[in-house]
Amino acid sequence: MTSIQALAAARTALATTATGTTKNDGPVGTIGVKETAKTDPANVLGGLDSDVFLKLLVAQMKYQDPTNPTDSTAMLAQTAQYTVVEKLSELSKLDQKVLDASNAQSAASMLGRTVTWKDVSGNAHTGVVTATSWGSTTPNLTVGTSTFSLDDVTSVATTPDPAPTT
Repeated sequence: MTSIQALAAARTALATTATGTTKNDGPVGTIGVKETAKTDPANVLGGLDSDVFLKLLVAQMKYQDPTNPTDSTAMLAQTAQYTVVEKLSELSKLDQKVLDASNAQSAASMLGRTVTWKDVSGNAHTGVVTATSWGSTTPNLTVGTSTFSLDDVTSVATTPDPAPTT
């Protein structure tokens, strides 16, 4: 079996066993890559997970030319590269969690402070933050009946203490 036939066989095997929707168009299609991976910026591996990597590795070994086996150094290098990419993906997820926690802390620190924000029309509003909540991707602040994203805040000031009543 030639290396081209082996690649085609591996490609077919992976495309039929990969989870999700796969795209295999033309002679050089994408092996087992989920279509949603192209739109998910957090997916560093482009839809390839460890299962697909292992299936590709097994197919590569299964269909290799017995008279010219794969160099063990190259195999080790591929495995090391995959490990690095996998760890970078985990690090990226951890960084996102740290950023989310920092944003939540920033929003909580604005409780009781006077903020100025711009609405979708570009109009500026000012008021004292009375509540915070988590939106779809960022924290939200509430002033009176208005709820807006932390990203919309243009300035923050301390709220003066009310004058003592006698």
